[in-house]
Amino acid sequence: MMPLRPDLSALSSRLTETPVTRFAPSPTGYLHLGHVVNALYVWGIAGALGGRVLLRIEDHDRRRTKIRFEESILDDLDWLGFVPDAGRSPVVRQSDRPARYEDALERLRRSHHVYGCDCSRRVIGSERYGNTCRNRDLETGPGVGARVEMGPGSERFWDGTDEREEAPAAFGDLLIRDREGHWTYQFSVVVDDEQDGVNLVIRGADLTGSTARQIRLGRMLGRSTPAQFFHHPLLLDPSGRKLSKSDGDVGVREMRAAGASAPEVLGRAAVAAGLRDFPHPLRAIDVVLLFG
Repeated sequence: MMPLRPDLSALSSRLTETPVTRFAPSPTGYLHLGHVVNALYVWGIAGALGGRVLLRIEDHDRRRTKIRFEESILDDLDWLGFVPDAGRSPVVRQSDRPARYEDALERLRRSHHVYGCDCSRRVIGSERYGNTCRNRDLETGPGVGARVEMGPGSERFWDGTDEREEAPAAFGDLLIRDREGHWTYQFSVVVDDEQDGVNLVIRGADLTGSTARQIRLGRMLGRSTPAQFFHHPLLLDPSGRKLSKSDGDVGVREMRAAGASAPEVLGRAAVAAGLRDFPHPLRAIDVVLLFG
């Protein structure tokens, strides 16, 4: 079972600078209760450690992102009372940072094996990529994505309560830019966290498997000290399925329309996450008490 709370004293001792974390929604749907749970963890743990929260819109998936989703997410965050420490004007979006990613890709090319790949998801057929194109000498460009060779060995990291060791190459060489020219999540988030000074990543347990390869990629890009991580349990529906923006699960906008107040929504999220036993109203400025 995933721990509900990190060991804050141990986590604090591992951070050599003021904690900086981020809330980074993708505007591919409306905010739902699972996102509210993540916000509780992000703002609550950052507050307990005296840290800062940045807001970043992760719109790297240009096929699915919509401006109406972004506007709704920002409006819901304001309504809930979650305010990023750096403010949100201007809004920080990945789509506004192409030069940052191009520069990072060129840094990788100078020191590591970056190669073209024209494999589709249908051809790969599983989560693991078999490095099919590693020695094909394909030129990156229209219809051809870019991958970087991850190399052998494993990465050890502390995940809020215990040590883990995972092999970055377990999923094959990492896709950096897809065949349509879009930067991938795995690449853009590593570049952004390094350049934005994020040293504490708080996210759901479904991304635990990405941690080792993101640490490895960060080191390949020149980051000598990786971020600290804490992966919290996911919020599941009664069937045990992860809440999804695309499946029509209960959203913040629906709860607002039904007359719920922001403290009531936060109280419900705290109970759903196992952080409280009863759904008493909870203000955003008080979420730190969940971790104190």
